[in-house]
Amino acid sequence: MTYSSTAPKKQLEIAPGAVIPLIGLGTWPLVGREAADAVARSISNGYRHVDTAEKYGNEEAVGEGIRRAGIDRAELWVTSKLSLAGHSRTAVRTVYGEALKRLGLVYLDLFLIHWPNPALDRYLETCAGLQDLVDEGLLRAWGVSNFKPAHLDRVAAEGLKPAVNQIQVDPHHLQRGQLEHHNALGIATGAYSPLGRAGAFLDHPAVTGPAAGYGKTPAQVVLRWHLDSGRIAVPKSASDARQRENLDIFDFVLTDSERAAIDALDTGAGPRLDADEYGH
Repeated sequence: MTYSSTAPKKQLEIAPGAVIPLIGLGTWPLVGREAADAVARSISNGYRHVDTAEKYGNEEAVGEGIRRAGIDRAELWVTSKLSLAGHSRTAVRTVYGEALKRLGLVYLDLFLIHWPNPALDRYLETCAGLQDLVDEGLLRAWGVSNFKPAHLDRVAAEGLKPAVNQIQVDPHHLQRGQLEHHNALGIATGAYSPLGRAGAFLDHPAVTGPAAGYGKTPAQVVLRWHLDSGRIAVPKSASDARQRENLDIFDFVLTDSERAAIDALDTGAGPRLDADEYGH
């Protein structure tokens, strides 16, 4: 999937009629009241995209935050993810209904397979079950998370196409081969942990230079780098000030050379967890 950043873009069409806001609120590891407060606050601050998962144990709280915000459902994009119990063509329908019940919603905008769990070898039929939900008008779009190129190729060979693969991407973990594979298959990339974990790259001149030049923080520059590269980013923040900061990135665009300099910070390291070995 190609992307031109001649002007700041706020949304991306990932499937017919399914337009996702490029910045979303990541909610892991927030739970309970903290999660509900963060979601309600984020919507008040202008977020229109919230990302959760069964594994996070916060879908009920996320739903409470959405209800508290009082926003028209059609104005909000909600993503969740299924875990191991949903890995079959029939089970996916059951766990989808359970997720909706926990969230207090009648549909999701995007439902992802959280991990491929290749040892179980049911992700192909689970993808088919997700496509069934979309075909029946029960779900707007489906996708995957943490799928490697080999997993994606098996899905494509079945004639199935996820709208998104959500993976770990930051300036030190660019996963170039993975991103190139997404582009070849026409799959959008969702970046989780888009700012790393207190990443040292935030202090690098490739980031601090543009930050000074545009009057932005290093974190804002890194988020802009994701968006200018065509990725969806879901940073987690429970802080009112940080939430506002994360959204204040639509009044500038990085140059090609600035983006390339941040790309060059890549260490070649893979993600923290290997999807062939870890899953739930």
